[in-house]
Amino acid sequence: MKLSLEVVTLAVLDVDRALAFYTEQVGFHLDVDYAPDDEFRVVQLTPPGSGVSIQFGVGLTEAEPGSTRGTYLVVTDIEVARDALVERGVRASGIRHKSRLPDWRGGFEAGIDPDRRDYASFFDFTDPDGNQWLVQERGHEATAGGS
Repeated sequence: MKLSLEVVTLAVLDVDRALAFYTEQVGFHLDVDYAPDDEFRVVQLTPPGSGVSIQFGVGLTEAEPGSTRGTYLVVTDIEVARDALVERGVRASGIRHKSRLPDWRGGFEAGIDPDRRDYASFFDFTDPDGNQWLVQERGHEATAGGS
């Protein structure tokens, strides 16, 4: 059996504000903005290069706005990604990396992982409603070697 994750639903208070944030500041591509009446609206957006989209709107979920936590965006260069978001007005945390323990059950230290290990460096940001995103670096070595 093959299962494919296609869409993650976020709860937001103001659909237009969320749409502007995700398209203008985060850089997601608008796929759909459909509202047949005042009781239903679906906005679907896709991060550049992603096979998974997000959606929000009116009449989609009963979840509390801002209740989504720990949704990951994966990038090959965490510094470039953070700088780009900050330049567009996104309030992002500082970059941090997992402490150097063999099993990664430790805490975090400030800055990028010194060895640029996959899955080790992170920063986070929230949308205007408080939905939290984690940005994680993977594949830096593959892209750095080709430069």
